[in-house]
Parts: sequence; structure tokens; C-alpha cells
Amino acid sequence: MPAKKQAVTIQDVAKTARVSVSTVSRVLNGKVDVAGDTQKKILKVIDKLGYTSNLAARSMRSRRNNLLGLVVPDIGFPYSQEVMKGINRAIAESTFDLLVYTTGDIHKTGTILHEQHYVSLLNNSITDGVIIVASAAAEFITDAPIIAVDPHIVNPNYPSVQGTNYHGAVEVMEYLLSLGHRRIGFICGRPEIGSAERRLKGYKDALINAGIKIDEELIAHEGDFSTKTGHLCALQLLKLKDPPTAIFAANDQSAIGVFEAADEIGLHIPDDLSVVGFDNISEAKYFDLTTVDQFLSEMGYIATQMLIKMVNKEALDVHVHKVPTQLVKRGSCEALSKAR
Repeated sequence: MPAKKQAVTIQDVAKTARVSVSTVSRVLNGKVDVAGDTQKKILKVIDKLGYTSNLAARSMRSRRNNLLGLVVPDIGFPYSQEVMKGINRAIAESTFDLLVYTTGDIHKTGTILHEQHYVSLLNNSITDGVIIVASAAAEFITDAPIIAVDPHIVNPNYPSVQGTNYHGAVEVMEYLLSLGHRRIGFICGRPEIGSAERRLKGYKDALINAGIKIDEELIAHEGDFSTKTGHLCALQLLKLKDPPTAIFAANDQSAIGVFEAADEIGLHIPDDLSVVGFDNISEAKYFDLTTVDQFLSEMGYIATQMLIKMVNKEALDVHVHKVPTQLVKRGSCEALSKAR
């Protein structure tokens, strides 16, 4: 496991900002006698280094608080809610409580800085460890353990729990191909996210393995995992001169957007169009949506258990815990010969 970095000190901030420690202290304590430009420079350095000034709380780190932190981009997003169910279950079974931090919107800019700031604030003050859902930052400066659920990057510098995204995508494509579909559209996820890249690669590799040439016209790169964009991408695909007979959306939220688009232009699922999603969120079964279960709740549960082990200074069995995905077949897909 990579060596843990030391927590940032007020001296580090002063040195980087090229000011005195007392000047940094005055800014942190809200004094008004520091020039505006100097204040901005110091605050920018604090954000960049992830420094937290809660010295009183830090001095209490010699004793455990039995409190874990959770950093999650959007607690209203169905994906996040599924992960939080598992975290909640593990917390209920433990002696720990949970404190949640959120930006409230997955599209908020500065996500990496937000994550690093929250982790620093929590782990250097009141929590014994932090869980980060869909982390974007490659590393954190912290003096307590952290773990990620479904990190955006493939090999983060901290333990993580991940689904087998590539395998899940290949399984979807092999299923659609077995139903006779050859023109299969794909709605991408956010391109900066590793799991979205792996699902796209699974889509492409399955077509290549089946001897089918990749048609870039059938790939909607504008997808961002939201229903709204999934709807727009589906309309774009379905209005092609030679539209797809099936659409594989990078997540269930996008797939629900495909249902909306199909209904808007008078297509019936699965008679006119087969649809597959990814995640198996609670809403998927109400749409009778075929999808890939990546056991989000289980991932949250496992991550919490791993974090508690680290807090208790117990060794982890693995640095990256892989949770196998599973295709869930429901009524949104039909064999091409029956569909048309």
C-alpha cells in the first residue's frame, strides 16, 4: 500500500504562500488587517494543500471519536442512494456513527478541490476515517484512513471498491447480439470517469469480436449519466436515417431517458426498440429495464467494513476489492426477428 502523506501544517501554508505564520493565522481568524490580495493568495494555497486549521480538534486525535465521514457528490442521485443503503447497513451493525458531506450536484465545478477539502476537514478533525463515493481526486492529504466506492480513476492512491464495468458491458453486448441485433446504439457516460470509459470499451470490443465494424454514428458521446441527456442522445440516435434496433445506455438514469424519447416519437419498447441500462437502481424494475447489477449497496457495505478495519489498524485482504457485475434480464429487450 502506498505510503500515507503527512498532514499539512500552518507552516507549510505560510512557506508556500511566502508569508509569515502569523499572517496565515490572522487570515484564518478573520482579522481585517491583512491586505485583500494577500488574503486571496493564502486562501488559494489553503485550498490547494487541503489544510484545515482546526487545531483544537486535531489535538484530540489521540482518542477515537467512533465517527466516520462520507463524501458523496449528490445524495439525491439514485446511484448515490443505492450506495448509501449499504453504508447505512454497515454503520447500523457497527459502533460508529456517520457524518455526510455533499456538493449536492455531480456537475458542480471544482469537484476534486471539494473532495480534497472535505476529506482534509473531516479526517484532520472529527472523523476516524472517510468514505468517498465516485471520487475524482487521485490522492488526498490526510492523517486518517480513506476508501473510495467506484472511483473515477482506475488506480487511485488509496483503497477502493469497484465493479467489473468492462465485463458487465461485454455481457450486455453479447446478450443483444444473441438476440439478433446488429445496429446497437451506445449512450456514453461522463468521459472523465473511468467506469464510463470501461463500459464504452466493452461495447466496442464486443462488436469487434463479433466481426461488426464500429459505426461512430451510433455512439452518443454527449452522455453524462443523466436522464435529461439520455433523452436527448436517444432522440439523436433514433432520428438517424438507419436508426439502431437496440440502445445500450451507460447507466439506468440514461436508459430511462431512452424510454422517454421512445414514447415521444411513438416507439414501443421492446417491440420497436430494445434498451439496456447499467447499475440496477430501484427504478429499473418499474421500467422492466434489463440492466447490469453492480451491487451498489453491497459496494457501500464492503467499503464501510474495509474502512472500519483500517481505523482499527487491521490489515486489508486486498487494496482494490472487485465486485462482479451480473446481467439482469427483464422485459425491455426482444429478439430482432420478433421485434421487426
